[in-house]
Amino acid sequence: MIDKLNSPQREAVTLPPQHALVLAGAGSGKTRVLTTRMAWLIQTGQVSPLGILAVTFTNKAAREMVGRVTSILPIDIRGMWIGTFHGLCNRMLRAHHRDAGLPQAFHILDTADQLASIKRLLKANGIDDDKYPPRDVQRFINGAKEEGQRPPDVEAYDSFRRRMVEIYTLYETQCQREGVVDFPELLLRAYELLSRNEPVRSHYQRRIKHVLVDEFQDTNTLQYKWLRLLAGGGASIFAVGDDDQSIYAFRGANVGNMSDFERDYAHGTVIRLEQNYRSFGHILDAANALITHNNGRLGKNLWTEQGEGEQIRVVEQPSDLAEAQWLVEEVRALISDGRDRSQIAVLYRSNAQSRVIEHALFSAGVTYKVYGGLRFFERQEVKHALGYLRLMANPDDDTSWMRVVNFPPRGIGARTLELLGDQAKAYDTSLSAAVARVPGKGGSNLSQFSMLVGRLSEETRMLPLPELVEHVIAQSGLIAHYEQDREGADRIENLNEIINAAAAFALEANMSGLPAGIVVQNPTAAEPDPMEEGLGGLSPLMAFLSHAALEAGDNQAQAGQDAVQLMTVHAAKGLEFDAVFITGMEEGLFPHENSVNDPSGLEEERRLMYVAITRARERLYFSLAQSRMLHGQTRYAMRSRFLAEVPEEHLKWLTPKQGLSDSEPRWKTSNYSGDTYGRQGGQAAPRQSTVPSKMLASGVTVGAQQFRVGQGVRHARFGEGTVIGLSGTGMDAQAQIQFREVGAKTLALGIAKLDIIQG
Repeated sequence: MIDKLNSPQREAVTLPPQHALVLAGAGSGKTRVLTTRMAWLIQTGQVSPLGILAVTFTNKAAREMVGRVTSILPIDIRGMWIGTFHGLCNRMLRAHHRDAGLPQAFHILDTADQLASIKRLLKANGIDDDKYPPRDVQRFINGAKEEGQRPPDVEAYDSFRRRMVEIYTLYETQCQREGVVDFPELLLRAYELLSRNEPVRSHYQRRIKHVLVDEFQDTNTLQYKWLRLLAGGGASIFAVGDDDQSIYAFRGANVGNMSDFERDYAHGTVIRLEQNYRSFGHILDAANALITHNNGRLGKNLWTEQGEGEQIRVVEQPSDLAEAQWLVEEVRALISDGRDRSQIAVLYRSNAQSRVIEHALFSAGVTYKVYGGLRFFERQEVKHALGYLRLMANPDDDTSWMRVVNFPPRGIGARTLELLGDQAKAYDTSLSAAVARVPGKGGSNLSQFSMLVGRLSEETRMLPLPELVEHVIAQSGLIAHYEQDREGADRIENLNEIINAAAAFALEANMSGLPAGIVVQNPTAAEPDPMEEGLGGLSPLMAFLSHAALEAGDNQAQAGQDAVQLMTVHAAKGLEFDAVFITGMEEGLFPHENSVNDPSGLEEERRLMYVAITRARERLYFSLAQSRMLHGQTRYAMRSRFLAEVPEEHLKWLTPKQGLSDSEPRWKTSNYSGDTYGRQGGQAAPRQSTVPSKMLASGVTVGAQQFRVGQGVRHARFGEGTVIGLSGTGMDAQAQIQFREVGAKTLALGIAKLDIIQG
């Protein structure tokens, strides 16, 4: 089991029962260590499979864990808790739904359904969605939940936040009434269950002896608290992660959890996996040099036995069009040299960069795939079908009701739905229960829809899951609707694929005797597991819908076959390729303009660059453009400071290293903020910086509003701030604003919706 491990890997796998932090660098074999540790503990008799909990962030990673452990140990491991945070919390809440204050058949709202629910809430309560945009409300609510905060716990230090807290309260009431939970709620509700219910907490603390955590750097505050509660009975926590690859702060990930864990639990038991089995030396040395510019790292240094390999190729082009054309030519050369298209990746910091690259590849006839596009369960037609299926299980699910009540179109207009919503609110009922209170033709159309839902429920009551799904899709009118669409063939194929998915799900469930993907404790164990009772009563349809919601929430996509892979750097996390292009290496783009005035944001951008570099096995390219069309503007930019942070001996410039003279443009648009860097004579040269001279106006008028430096303003997304610079006139005017929570931003005053704070 351990013969093929290197020394640090073997040390980690064979640790005695104790808390430990494993700093696993990119390509250092962390998954092998994690799964071998589980197998080692079981095979040496230190724990039964029932005493292990292993948690990761994607369903793909969880399946890989199960597959690897199964390949090592010839035993039934179904009693082990291996899964994602959301999947395991869902499993726990199903078992203890009464203690958690939930109906057993609660539905899970994915991100899109949650947004639809919030939009409906704002409309029903007459809340201005310009001042309180639904996506911003969603971020506010989810952010609070990920910090473990209910509405009374959120600090409301101004009128805007007070209103957001009120909306959060309304949203909680709506979700509880409808019997639905969103993704952050799964975690928060599971944490509250353990923290407030001593018998439930004691049950899991007695059972769990070892907690193993993958990608620990991506945990948020609430996930860490949940893990600590589970391990509170004396379990050992084996945390594997890499603080240099923490790139999900925007999702709530707290890289500080690693330092906290080392201090509070590991107490110096830190094992560093630094031998890299993926990349050549120049690539690793560049990554090591870059990341040393970050402060507060736990520290490690990647190395390899594979040799130095090729230097990193650097190309600077006059425009983004020229950059894309060069990229296509280089890609074609790589393919001609025998490299598989699927082993060539083009990375970009912003999705807006992809259009020019896609057009160039398409025009050249180079097959490509945009990696990380819509997953199956997120596609429009699939979500419509799932909406009907959810109503079969719960007719009071207002989000699903609103999704399909007029799709396919059945003459139910916005006014009718508004009346229905008013009646539901007035009598505190679901939309379904309020149908009878809507008069006229609109009410009649609503009644016909209600009868359709009722009829489908009755007709499918005794059908097996695949036949149930097939019947609902056929009788809902979705197939007939898309048959009338000239481009509907693909959508119909996706609808038919839902039936296939249901059949596969049912087959897997029959093999285990439980809903697919759900495992319970061995029934012969001395202590009964309430999970068995909790899931045993779940209908096949409900189990399938839970599976679909969890799959839709998993942000890891599948790479395409025989096609050049295009993706954001964030999407590239966890992947590796023979050849990698990192495009747009310009200040304000990479690092992103939103981060350069925030030290923590800049460090996260550097970690993102570190992730990008370490995706490459053999060949790595940096490319940049002197001008670029982004967001409808031509922007002239400086070379990224990250280029200056990579030692020259690792770089091979394919274009002349042009120095930057005072006559060259630095600020052609003011949507960029932060220090700018250029390269002169091969050395990093800090440039002038942050606010250009044209931002020195003291006051401008835009429409009926007058803005002046020093004035207080409020933005729906960024909150309250102070104007520190102005430029331009009329509708072309721009303002640089120092916001209290997000730092400095430059906004176009003719577009941004700003409220002036009087006084």
